[in-house]
Amino acid sequence: MLRTILFFLTLIHFLCLGSLALYGIHRIWLLSQLASERKKYSEKILPIKNNHPFVTIQLPIYNERFVAGRLIDAAAKIKWPKDRFEIHVLDDSTDDTKNIIDKNIELWKKEGLNIHVIRRKNRDGFKAGALSNGLKQAKGEFIAIFDADFMPEPDFLCKTIPYFTDKKVGMIQARWSFLNCGHSWLTRIQSIFLGQHFSIEHLIRFKKGLFFNFNGTAGIWRKEAIETSGGWQSDTVTEDLDLSYRAQIAGWKFIYLDNVSVPSELPITIADFRNQQQRWAKGSIQTAKKILPQLLLLPLSFSVKREAVAHLMANLCWLLGAISVLTLYPAILYRKEIGIYQILHIDLPLFIFSGFAIFIYFLFFSKINNNKIDYHILFLLPILSVGIAPSISLSVLKGIFSKGGNFCRTPKYGITGKNKIPESVLIYKTKSYSYIILNIIFFIYSLLPVFFAMNRNTIFAIPFLLIFPAGFILIIFKELSELKS
Repeated sequence: MLRTILFFLTLIHFLCLGSLALYGIHRIWLLSQLASERKKYSEKILPIKNNHPFVTIQLPIYNERFVAGRLIDAAAKIKWPKDRFEIHVLDDSTDDTKNIIDKNIELWKKEGLNIHVIRRKNRDGFKAGALSNGLKQAKGEFIAIFDADFMPEPDFLCKTIPYFTDKKVGMIQARWSFLNCGHSWLTRIQSIFLGQHFSIEHLIRFKKGLFFNFNGTAGIWRKEAIETSGGWQSDTVTEDLDLSYRAQIAGWKFIYLDNVSVPSELPITIADFRNQQQRWAKGSIQTAKKILPQLLLLPLSFSVKREAVAHLMANLCWLLGAISVLTLYPAILYRKEIGIYQILHIDLPLFIFSGFAIFIYFLFFSKINNNKIDYHILFLLPILSVGIAPSISLSVLKGIFSKGGNFCRTPKYGITGKNKIPESVLIYKTKSYSYIILNIIFFIYSLLPVFFAMNRNTIFAIPFLLIFPAGFILIIFKELSELKS
């Protein structure tokens, strides 16, 4: 009976590793396309013509006392004829953010700006509900959206609006840049993790004519595209991803501008980073459940369908990774008598494509974006990924078995560069005792394969096996240090 259970768990282990290897192969495909596409990619900015269409700038805000004023000021400084745009602050706040917003709006109204706050009686639909409610009151032909932690440059509209001369263009997404990527090792990892999503994934998908997504902020929509695609819906917690696919299915073209960036603020605590990743993971799986059955039946090209599956299902890798950790020790026990032949022909190829290929992918991205590669940060990236995989996996499971849910925003604190965290941010601090306990359990369990390898004197395997406990202990210490601060 025990042998049968071990066999079953070993089978699951290798099925998960095989699936992760497919993800690694997809990363290699993206890299293979990157060199040629970057050569062909035009950095040209289209000139603005005499006609200035009316634009509504929407600023969805919920309890963001540290950055709300900064956002409003940045939006107010956007260069566009004053009679050709309006700013709507979609405020669902329940704290003193309301007062900050009201004061800033009054100041800019005195400067002659068409700026207003829109408030609801409740938070039905969360951000999707706020955007939907704001759309009803928007006069603009185009809708630019910026989250609270973003600071659009004054020339944002001048650089994006000209691309809408093509009547089929429904959305333009700009690249995110980061105000505080140098704040800590955590923010430096995030800048790599998120940066490749734009400068590789978005760029390749756009240039290849594949579907990609509006990222919820730092983009601009044609209002008609939103309305004719079913509008903002709250049955997933990633309303931006959901609408993006519905709009492209409806025939709207999307444009990605890698040469137009909007500075933003990265989460500075492991709790906030985890909450953000959990929402994205849960929402992408919910969107996959909602969109893929319809998309796969449509007369679209195989390449579009294949990439849509790869895109929307990518967050399953968190769950696959967690399962791989849980089944590693049973797999070692079941295969304790294997020889070098099996390792070379089974284990090594799976490791190369499920782990090493992904590392090479991020290494290559770092190389093309920085003159000096931060190698210790790159080595921390897979360790961090191991450590947060169990907690994000729980959100993947929620995405599989539920619709919608609570939209947990990621609080920002107005921190740039290496500035210290002010004590006042404690008001938004997230308690994470349950995740500490979860990681302690995973840490203890992940030591079993290490002890097994030590007892059998399998020295070459120990460095690879140590990656798993290292990931969990890294998260544990980070969580504990943040609880003390």
